[in-house]
Amino acid sequence: MTDRIYASYWLETGDDPLRAAQIIAGEQSSGTFLKLSTETPALKERSGARVESLQVLDTSSQPSLPGGMQSNTYTRCLLTLSWPLSNLGPCLPTLMSTIAGNLFELAQVSGLRLLDFQLPAAFAQAYPGPAFGIEGTRRLSGKSKGAFIGTIIKPSVGLSARETAEQVQMLVEGGIDFIKDDELQADGTYCPFEERVEKVMRVVNNAADKSGRKAMVAFNITGDLDQMRRRHDYVLAHAGTCVMVCLNSIGLVGVSAFRKHSTLPIHAHRAGWGYLNRSPVLGWDFAAWQKIWRLAGVDHLHVNGLRNKFSESDSSVIAAARSVSVPLFEDAAMQAVPVFSSAQTGLQAHDTYRAVGHADLIVTAGGGIFGHPDGVAAGVSALRQAWEAAESGIDLKTYAQSHQELARALTFW
Repeated sequence: MTDRIYASYWLETGDDPLRAAQIIAGEQSSGTFLKLSTETPALKERSGARVESLQVLDTSSQPSLPGGMQSNTYTRCLLTLSWPLSNLGPCLPTLMSTIAGNLFELAQVSGLRLLDFQLPAAFAQAYPGPAFGIEGTRRLSGKSKGAFIGTIIKPSVGLSARETAEQVQMLVEGGIDFIKDDELQADGTYCPFEERVEKVMRVVNNAADKSGRKAMVAFNITGDLDQMRRRHDYVLAHAGTCVMVCLNSIGLVGVSAFRKHSTLPIHAHRAGWGYLNRSPVLGWDFAAWQKIWRLAGVDHLHVNGLRNKFSESDSSVIAAARSVSVPLFEDAAMQAVPVFSSAQTGLQAHDTYRAVGHADLIVTAGGGIFGHPDGVAAGVSALRQAWEAAESGIDLKTYAQSHQELARALTFW
């Protein structure tokens, strides 16, 4: 690993591609819109960004994005830039400004996506990464192997704390591994945060006393930093084992600062991800985006799910799930746990397991559990049986012949 930062992009430009690449490099390091006497060759050599590679892919007669320079031809390229670490030091907020800042707005740019980046080891020394990951999550939940069978409390909002606890009661009686608040559930009038924690953890703790294994509940503590710290402490005081934050809502500094306070796993929701990713010609690839948050210290990361209700393709979901397990540094793995959600049932279990290649993951199903004709406990069992079949390499219908809950679930999934 060198002392340089490398970032790769998909670029479309109406300018000469090399000139556009050099303009981007200058904008994101030592340059400005005109030549200055103080930008000496020595300064540029020391602090200027470099164009490391530029590969032309194809051309278009129309720009992908409005505005900017007009041209008869728009060239699409793969571009790699690099910066010296000395420009910014191991600082994640400044890193974001450097690799994903003003370059999106340049007139020469008619399309730009950040595909990936690589960092010097100094970032591993400056940022602790996930405190728990899969090992800590398994330790706290008492689940030593297999996929975590989970769910999200629905309706998203509107249930009282008592009604929420009643749902949790049915889930823990069914043997659920993981429960999370919806990202929209916070500290509203109908379901105040502290009351929700008290009532839900009373149910969870009582069930754990009987079974010897405690379901993990990710309470949504998203708020300002002081609120998140207080809410974390309240969850901890009631023997909770997980908290949840919405990444785009609290920001990078919020996550980093909260990571220093937290003694519980941080479950990270990516609400708002679509505005960064949905356009194929603008924004971020998940491979790059998730690295930022892993470094900041989250333990679980949402990756959507196969055959989901949103616009994301299955190939994109699997690439996202795989990316959170790729080591960031040679001597600091910092893996996070992928969380599958969005219209999930047992029908996706085999394909998901086959594509990811392991069961160190959380799968959350709402309607796929609560809609079971024999009740919530049967829904939990059916989803677990589907994953047992997937991990054992047994066909779903074959496994259902000896598992009644799964057989019934196949009539409504």
